[in-house]
Parts: sequence; C-alpha cells; structure tokens
Amino acid sequence: MNDQPGVVFVIDDDASLRRAIQRVLGSVGLRVELFGSAQEFLDASRPDVPSCAVLDVRLPGMSGLELQRELTSAGMHIPLIFITSYGDIPMSVRAMKAGAVEFLTKPFRDQDLLDAIQLALKRDRLRRETEADIQLLRERFESLTPREREILPLVVSGLLNKQIAASIRTSEATVKVHRSQLTRKMGAQSLADLVRMAERIGVRTKKP
Repeated sequence: MNDQPGVVFVIDDDASLRRAIQRVLGSVGLRVELFGSAQEFLDASRPDVPSCAVLDVRLPGMSGLELQRELTSAGMHIPLIFITSYGDIPMSVRAMKAGAVEFLTKPFRDQDLLDAIQLALKRDRLRRETEADIQLLRERFESLTPREREILPLVVSGLLNKQIAASIRTSEATVKVHRSQLTRKMGAQSLADLVRMAERIGVRTKKP
C-alpha cells in the first residue's frame, strides 16, 4: 500500500489558482483533480487511493470549514490542507482542532504546500494500512469457533490453561487444543502478539 500512488484534490473557486497549484504538484509527479466548489467535490466519484484535499476556506455555497464538518460526519477521513486569503487565528485553530493537516495563508510558498501534502498523504496511507490490518484481524476472529471466541478473552487476560478450564468447565487438555488453534488462526507468534491483536479489534480481557 505504501507504493500506491496518491491523488490530491484541489478545491477552489479561483480557476487560475487551481491550475497554478496543479502545475506545481504535477512538477513533482503528483496526480491532481480539480474542483470549483465543495459540492462539486462531494458529488464526484473519487478513487479509493491515498489522498488529501487542498481547499480554500471561502468557497461558493458550502465553505471549506463546512465541508470539513460534512466529511467528518460522513466518516470520510480525507486529510485537509486549508488555504485562504482571509484567515485569522480563531479560524485556523478551529480547522486544526477538527483535524486539518495545515492552514496556509495566501500567498504561500510552494514548498510549504508540498511539505503539507506529503505529510497529509503519509497520514492517509498510514490510516489505510491500519484499517486494512484491523479488517484482516476481524476476519481472522470471525474464523474462530464459538468455543475459541469464548476462550480468547480469558487467554489474553493471562490466565493459565487450568484456570480457563475451571472457568468454562472443561478439561485442561481441551483448553490447550483450543488455545493452540485460536493462536494459529489469529496468526499470533506469542501471547503478547495475541494480546495486541485482541486489543486492536476490541476483545476485552475477562476474568472468570
């Protein structure tokens, strides 16, 4: 996934600025898609690749900050880089608190924009990798038998086989078999590894 090419969405009602940004980003090999408004961006089909958006705070119709809220409420995690000619400190603080990567005031240096975009794309790649890892762990968890799912919280709680056996009223030998099977299915190399996996998918420790 690290090798997957990213795309930068540029959202600004100034066509000349959009083209200028496109030239700068194109000069370093970045793929760019241009939009004249927030609604145009929302209505478009976007590639499912690492991405970020460079957008003006003031846009026709829905503002940049309103778009940020819309994306957040829709669960769309696209890193945002705000650009504006009319920015103030409260506005920038508001945007950054809501998760913006950067808030640049026009005119800005090309390198500052490129640095912010690289950070944003890196952040989105990391998010995608994390989500893919968690999805894989959930699929592995779904492959467990009901008994193995029952035992997993007890195993990651640090209980011994004999304690687990007493808790679920079975033999220690049976627990040992289930424990081995669930560890293999989850792809864990050690108990510590299994504990980390369980935490990532929300399996809580459980005491008998």
